[in-house]
Amino acid sequence: MDVIQRALQLLLDKDMIGFAGLWAEDGVAEFPFAPPGWPSRLEGRSAVEDYVRDYAKTLDIKAFPKKVVHRTTDPDVAIVEFDAEGVVVPTGEPYRSSYIVVIATRDGEIVNYRDYWNPLQLQEWRA
Repeated sequence: MDVIQRALQLLLDKDMIGFAGLWAEDGVAEFPFAPPGWPSRLEGRSAVEDYVRDYAKTLDIKAFPKKVVHRTTDPDVAIVEFDAEGVVVPTGEPYRSSYIVVIATRDGEIVNYRDYWNPLQLQEWRA
């Protein structure tokens, strides 16, 4: 799935508007483990853009040292495991986190992005 590589490169480039542009107009981003006060669902490309617009002010992603793409029986759905490394911008502390994301696409655009991130790391981001 080409969209996966493009998404990771846009994060490295800190092009958050480009990253949000990978979503279909009616695409959805879901965060099943979102803690209270954080959105668990974003509906539409503009909602995704609003959510990620200032991402690089919180996390400066420098590398994705691990990336594994699991193909499914549906060619438009993939499960991606990846590690992200960088810096927590407000604190200057190193950042490393593992992610599992389920991505569904239609015509090369993301229609559903389910991100199983670790909300416990919010404590260090807000330090």
